[in-house]
Amino acid sequence: MKSLGAALLILLAGCYHATVETGATPSTVVIDKEFASSWIYGLVPPDPVPTMERCPNGVAKVETQHTFVNQLVGLLTLGIYTPMQIKVTCAAT
Repeated sequence: MKSLGAALLILLAGCYHATVETGATPSTVVIDKEFASSWIYGLVPPDPVPTMERCPNGVAKVETQHTFVNQLVGLLTLGIYTPMQIKVTCAAT
């Protein structure tokens, strides 16, 4: 039982985080979806973030991560519902 608790603690301690930078100059406009819904351990990805209206000059940076709360929800649903946070920074003019 101790090893199971230690394994869960280790798994929940790390947060998956990926950043993609396009090289464009970032603006102050940020689109943040804290609970983008993905399913079955991410095999069914979340819907695309609608950036066309809010980012007329394109996108400077996209960050995705599984926060502690996102991972906790995934654990409680046995991986069926696995939300993630998506943050998009629009490009400046």
